[in-house]
Amino acid sequence: MQFTQEHNEIARTMANFIEKELNPHVAEWEEAGHFPIHEVFKRMGELGLLGITKPAEYGGMGLDYSYGMIAAEQLGLCHCGGVPLSIGVQTDMATPAIARFGSDELKREFLAPAIRGEYVASIAVSEPHAGSDVAAIKTTAKKDGSDYVINGTKMWITNSPSADFFCLLANTSDGKPHMNKSLIVVPKKAGGITVDKPLKKLGMRSSQTAQVFFDNVRVPQRYLIGAEGMGFMMQMMQFQEERIWGAVSALKGFDNLIKATIEYTKQRQVFGMPLIDNQVVHFTLAELQTEVELLRALVYRTCEIYIRDGNSPEALQLASMCKLKAGRLSRELPDKCLQYFGGNGFMWDNPAGQAWRDGRLASIGGGADEVMLGIIAKTMNILPGKKKG
Repeated sequence: MQFTQEHNEIARTMANFIEKELNPHVAEWEEAGHFPIHEVFKRMGELGLLGITKPAEYGGMGLDYSYGMIAAEQLGLCHCGGVPLSIGVQTDMATPAIARFGSDELKREFLAPAIRGEYVASIAVSEPHAGSDVAAIKTTAKKDGSDYVINGTKMWITNSPSADFFCLLANTSDGKPHMNKSLIVVPKKAGGITVDKPLKKLGMRSSQTAQVFFDNVRVPQRYLIGAEGMGFMMQMMQFQEERIWGAVSALKGFDNLIKATIEYTKQRQVFGMPLIDNQVVHFTLAELQTEVELLRALVYRTCEIYIRDGNSPEALQLASMCKLKAGRLSRELPDKCLQYFGGNGFMWDNPAGQAWRDGRLASIGGGADEVMLGIIAKTMNILPGKKKG
């Protein structure tokens, strides 16, 4: 992939923002279990970092996904995963469908302020019994006059305690599971919404996640995104960007953790010599860096295919491979680096421990590893046939 000066400037702006305005506060935010999301997003909106791929007429830059990808890659420079996750929800998980399929009215009312950082967005898909199995959701949106009346429960909803609106997936008919769902924008101020207390998570501590209850929530039918019954398809398209984002946003964090481990093992003396002088150590670090570069090449290639035809089977396959590989590497790489930090690696504020805790979500959220393998197998035409009778 060839990057332009504009790519480099976007990367530089994001990297500077992280270094100057995020990293000095990360430890405090992690300890508190939240960060000033509206304040941070407002600043990002001023810098143009929340609408890189969004239409220019609504305040975005109108650039292709490679520019959003290069900005997302810089998020790996942040010293935690929680703040980047909240940013990714805003840019690549809760707003792509509105930008692509929403009416002009929806875009002006919700997308434009999200791009400016005035609104915090949240994606409301998962339910207590339906995580990766999106077709199994039970939340309903039934027509009543010119409104939808929404009832149901959403679980593990990132940004929900601070959200100004939800991009919500609900069943709008009793039809087949893949054809009866719709995406609807639901403002937080609508009556009947209850957000439970933030969940205590293993990692991503500074990003707030909670269960959300919808009890006879009434919104106008004009808040429907695109066509009714096409929500499952649109959500699958949003997942494409989420999965690419999840892979690319991990890369620089991997790089930095390997560098930190190299520096530590150069200084740590074990049995009279630097730990890094052991072949198993420097060979392992070389293997890990190779894995990171392989993932980076896969992500860049996937981005090129996605830009050319985001709905193609090849784009689906490659995005799923990115997600799978990033999830696996998010477990393997911090674990091996943590081992070389020894007792220090088991301390809460160690960078390897931080990466291990935060990165574990990568194999679960946005579709578990097993779901990615199923998608990849399907695109390879090797799924077992259905039994007859």
